[in-house]
Amino acid sequence: MQLFISRSKLVYWLLGLAVLILGILAPFYLPARFFYDAVVIAEDFYNEKGVWRSYPVTMLFYDITGLGSLTFSLVALMQLPVLLFIIYKLGIPECFAKLTVRNALAYSLILMLAFFISMPSKEFITFIFISFVPFLLKKQYFSLSKTIVLIFLSLFIFGVWYRPYYVLIPIIAGVIYLTSLINFKRKVLTGIFSGILIAIFLSLSYGFVMGEYLSQSTRETLNEERLGKEATNSAITSPLKTDTWYGETYGIIYGFVSVNAPVNGFKHLFEPQIVTFVFWQLILTLYLMFLYRNCLAKRKSYSYEIWAFYLVFAYFIIQGIFEPDLGSAVKHKIGILPLLYFALYYDSFRKNIPV
Repeated sequence: MQLFISRSKLVYWLLGLAVLILGILAPFYLPARFFYDAVVIAEDFYNEKGVWRSYPVTMLFYDITGLGSLTFSLVALMQLPVLLFIIYKLGIPECFAKLTVRNALAYSLILMLAFFISMPSKEFITFIFISFVPFLLKKQYFSLSKTIVLIFLSLFIFGVWYRPYYVLIPIIAGVIYLTSLINFKRKVLTGIFSGILIAIFLSLSYGFVMGEYLSQSTRETLNEERLGKEATNSAITSPLKTDTWYGETYGIIYGFVSVNAPVNGFKHLFEPQIVTFVFWQLILTLYLMFLYRNCLAKRKSYSYEIWAFYLVFAYFIIQGIFEPDLGSAVKHKIGILPLLYFALYYDSFRKNIPV
């Protein structure tokens, strides 16, 4: 019997092999700052492991599985094949071997697994959880309404239990969806703008009740604590103090631009790693907007797939509130890689789409 593997699958597994090799060798070439969180999670210096919130749960996971007691190279050897297999099960498009913009973006996202999830990491758990979303959208086991309710409920529970800001994703995604139903001329930009507006409203409402706005109590506070420390040159700090309603409004918009369309990052002209991120992020955001526009034009045919874009842009907006620096922004995007991958290839997973 003749064994045959398509060219696209071959390219994927060669890429996966490169990820595995880079991940195993990561402790020997990555700067120490890439492993700060990993050391805290693996060592659990203050016995914080538990069943509530991201750090305690992650510490408990690595303690129970024994992965926390392994070298980071062995952790990479155990973790990365799991993540690569999840992407493979989502599907490898027939066009994956061609050199295109979307493939280049997918290659780069997959390669980043080696740099951000080749050690004990909260993103490993996030990645596995978030993969549940594109599988639901792809398989279409349930009606669209039941699928969206299930996704929203899962994100809410995950947010309450593990990562609080995930609670906001269904709210913002729902607003972007409702905006897309209105006959605006530029639906993509209008949808994103409506999502930013609801994020501002949620932050101001939180501030009215709690006394501190969302970005003020998270991103800005953290960056004040880290001021002057190592590797904070890409910190996202609003030019206006975020302790007023107008300062917080500006801070959220500034954060969204800094994370997702970071033209202000060109001020780091002599720091190639930051300039590289700026170009990469600009291309990713613009290309996703392009695909979203195409998907909107055929929303009846892609009624399930289009929700990947609502969720992705909702997440991008939330990053504008919470992300403390550009490095964290990239790392957390790798945590939702299955959803990004599905959005990039939304039109490649089903063959029965009427044209």
